[in-house]
This record gives sequence, structure tokens and C-alpha cells, in this order.
Amino acid sequence: MKLFAISDLHLAFQVDKPMDIFGPSWENHHEKLETFWKDSVSNEDTVIIGGDISWALKLEEAKLDLDFIHSLPGKKIIFKGNHDYWWESYSKVKRVLPESIEAIQNNFFPFDREKSIAICGTRGWQVPLTDDKSYKQNNEQFSEQQEHNKKIFNRELHRLELSMNAAIDEGFENLIVTLHYPPFYKHNPCSQFAELMEKYNVKICLYGHLHGKDHENAFVGVKNNISYNFIAGDYLDFKPLKIDLSILQ
Repeated sequence: MKLFAISDLHLAFQVDKPMDIFGPSWENHHEKLETFWKDSVSNEDTVIIGGDISWALKLEEAKLDLDFIHSLPGKKIIFKGNHDYWWESYSKVKRVLPESIEAIQNNFFPFDREKSIAICGTRGWQVPLTDDKSYKQNNEQFSEQQEHNKKIFNRELHRLELSMNAAIDEGFENLIVTLHYPPFYKHNPCSQFAELMEKYNVKICLYGHLHGKDHENAFVGVKNNISYNFIAGDYLDFKPLKIDLSILQ
């Protein structure tokens, strides 16, 4: 049983949203995704999808996109991204999901009970793109100038904590966290999301959201005992990333 991850599928089988306008890497990207997925993922495996799943605006418009994901091998664990407007509420989404797909929102997925591995997470939100020295000052400005963003940011922190506590309450010790937004940027490795994950002894964090030239802002590597993996679809050329679980041992 292996674990894979990919984010930002941006599927559009029912809505008019051609992705090739964003560059050649997006041409027929769903075909590349299907080919790579079937080449690497078996029915016994699990694939985390870290948000921005569909361009649909309404739940019913996401049906073909969800059916496409369902047709691919493995169990799929999905998280909400900033463009998933079709994700109206957890209860509504849960009712229509095909059997191979599970959604995470304030809850968790028990990936491996024997090894005590749980998949947790939330969407996340914007963090300041700045350096270490000015982080606290800029974070205060960020909060003061954008109260709406501050409210969402704090709500997402709370949702992440709810998700992790739900897993811990069920006896899970090894937590894998998925965010849609980066927990921090390469040139500003300070953030409350990172601090919260460190507090809960998280060992693996997955995230996406960044595209094109913004890939250079993504941090990939180990920081404070957490392995950060950048899983945006175009960054991976739409090949699901196999997650190294050895860090959990």
C-alpha cells in the first residue's frame, strides 16, 4: 500500500475553461494525468489530491470531474482549494462523492492503522511573502490591513488543529498534513502553520497552489524535522508523487 499526492488538477469536463492558455505544460493535461496515474498507482494505493480539483462553480457541474477521478485506480483523499467553488459544504460534497473518494474538512483519514498514520489537513490561506527579519512586522501589517484575510487565516489554522486533534483522539501518532496553500515561502520560512505543525510533531507536509514562475517560491526539503513536499500538478508534470514514508519510522 503506497501513498501518492498531487494538487491543482484544474479539471473542466463540464465547464469551458481551457487550461492551455496558461502554457504548453497544460496542454491535454488531464490525458497526461491519466496516463501517469495509471502507470504508477494501483487499486491498493491512496492518492491525496490537495485542492483546486475542478473549475466547476456549482456542485452539479463538478460531476464529470469527480467521475474522472473516481475512474482512476486507488483511494482518493481530496482537500478544498481556493478555486473549488463547487465545494459548497462538507455535508453536501460527501453525499455526492463516488465511493473511491473521501473529502477532508475538520476530520482526517486513517491511512494505516497498524503504523498509526493519519492524513490531516485544511485549505490554508495566504502567508506573507517576505524574509525572516521582517516576518513579525509584516504579519502584523498583513492582519491590520486585511481583516478579512486575517479572519480566514485564523479559521484555517483552527481547522487544521481540529483535523489533527481528531486523528490524535483516535490514537494516531504519525500525522501527514495536506494544505492547498503553501505553509510558508522559500524566502520566508516563518509561519503559524509551520509552528502549529511543529507543535503537533507532524513529519510530512504536502502543499500546492503555486504555478509557473511562482514554483521558485516553493520550499522543498526538511525544516525542523518536517519534510515539505510541493505537489502542484504542473510542477510534477501531472505525475502523482510517491510520498516517502520512511521519515515516520
